[in-house]
Amino acid sequence: MRKPPRLTASLTAIRTAVYVLLFLNCFGQKALAQHPISPILVSRVIAPGMVVSDMDRAIAFYSQALSFEKVSDVEVFGDDYEHLEGLFGIRMRVVRLRLGEESIELKEFLTPQGRPMPMDSRSDDRWFQHIAIIVSDMDRAYEILRLNYARHASTGPQTLPAYIKGAGGIRAFYFRDPEGHFLEILQFPPDKGDPKWHRPSDKIFLGVDHTAIVVGDTEASLKFYKDTLGMRIAGESENYGPEQEHLNNVFGARLRITSLRAAGGPGVELLEYLAPRTGRPMLEDSQVNDLWAWETNIVTTDIDAAAQTLRFQKYSFISSGLVTLPESGLGFHRGFLVRDPDGHIVEIIGP
Repeated sequence: MRKPPRLTASLTAIRTAVYVLLFLNCFGQKALAQHPISPILVSRVIAPGMVVSDMDRAIAFYSQALSFEKVSDVEVFGDDYEHLEGLFGIRMRVVRLRLGEESIELKEFLTPQGRPMPMDSRSDDRWFQHIAIIVSDMDRAYEILRLNYARHASTGPQTLPAYIKGAGGIRAFYFRDPEGHFLEILQFPPDKGDPKWHRPSDKIFLGVDHTAIVVGDTEASLKFYKDTLGMRIAGESENYGPEQEHLNNVFGARLRITSLRAAGGPGVELLEYLAPRTGRPMLEDSQVNDLWAWETNIVTTDIDAAAQTLRFQKYSFISSGLVTLPESGLGFHRGFLVRDPDGHIVEIIGP
């Protein structure tokens, strides 16, 4: 008996779909084998970096007000650095400062110069990033900052209440450096923080615990920092209330906070504003020489695999690709810059 035309067409469509699925299963698995998506082997976070317009003024502030010490000061230029930074005609002065066991990196673009920090920047805008500097005595640290004309971002030091799980008892204060970058001083209570922050010390400013970034979607950021880069979640908290509002200087602030750690170095803290949802996204035309262009610097044990994985997952590269540098004093030989889902710059370096 002859099959109806409609039934014949349906059977043909089913056979075609089966063949397509078999093809995708065979060759798709082969493609995935060629482009692994297992987490990148990140060994540590190092030297969060920021762009400054006046290096000597910045060094004076960080050394006099915050007790950082200069450990290197180099000037670089040439094709390799243009490919690394994704910007033509650059000449950079790069200074590394150390506080305790941690470092930060300051970059001044002698050419081309970038744009200043937007005057109306707020701590819920998604170009926000800061470093958290641990202090042994919050009252004394605040006094020192006042004497050095640090600009308030918080209304004053805040003690987070006990009802905030995981953060109760922490004292913190946001302020700005002369360039307008947000910074934080933070004092842990005895039951919180890395044990090293509780060692007896005659110093007020101890080191850098983490760098914090504002994100639009924690889950999207975790796919980048945890699933792709291989960092682990070290803590989670939901912060709200008048103390948090005054700390961030954002009325009605309610934040989902996720702390991430690599095997070593400072952490990376994701700040998602559950309320208000008025923070502005990263400026689309942001360049590496703009003063809001912070960097989170990460070391990997397999730089080739890192570049391949991030390309395969279609993250936005700033660098032209994996760049090999001459001996320059920057502390690494091979690396590249890539943007996370919110546009924050991550510099990945390796052997």
